Amino acid sequence: MSLQLDFPAVLERWPSFLAGAVLTLELAFFATVLGALLGTLAAVGRGTHNVLISGACKVYVETIRNTPLLVQIFLVYFGLASLGLKYSAFTVAVAALTINVGAYTAEIMRAGFEAIPRGQIEAAEGLALSRLQIYWHIILLPAVEKVYPALTSQFVLLMLASSVCSQISAEELTAVANYIQSDTYRAFETYIIVAVLYVILSLVMRAGFWGLGLVLFPRRRRLGTPL
Repeated sequence: MSLQLDFPAVLERWPSFLAGAVLTLELAFFATVLGALLGTLAAVGRGTHNVLISGACKVYVETIRNTPLLVQIFLVYFGLASLGLKYSAFTVAVAALTINVGAYTAEIMRAGFEAIPRGQIEAAEGLALSRLQIYWHIILLPAVEKVYPALTSQFVLLMLASSVCSQISAEELTAVANYIQSDTYRAFETYIIVAVLYVILSLVMRAGFWGLGLVLFPRRRRLGTPL
């Protein structure tokens, strides 16, 4: 039995592939921005002396990190619907991905905060810097710089994990592939193309994060430290 591949029959659907890839990047972008904010706040919350806030953040992080992403998506999707709240599949997907990546970001950022020497903070206080200046320049930015490679890898993984959003009819790349392969009966060729597109999207995101790192952390560029 010989394998006969027919890529032209699949590639003629390139507008659909392109639309799916764009939607995948949009999901990743919004979830990354919102997840980074949520994760940073959760990391700060876990470090507070308020038992209720710290405990709530810990429960959130541990719950999300120990349940499957697909289950979380279904909980958000059907949970909102059961409350009578009707949102698009894209909005629900962004919300679920944000909640998911926020938990992982919280742990990464917590490691960054803990890596900041206490003496560095005391020196800033001795220079009479305001609390806002200390937190932004002495704690937050240096912490992000220390864990930046781990953060960017997590956000790329988020983009790849967004493929499960096809289960709630969010028409990202994997969902588009499902439609195309069911229409052309060329599943193998379709998913080969999708795999290549995911590799390209990953490289695009990594290049974007590398460029952002050069802007945020110019000291590393001067020292030649890899981002």
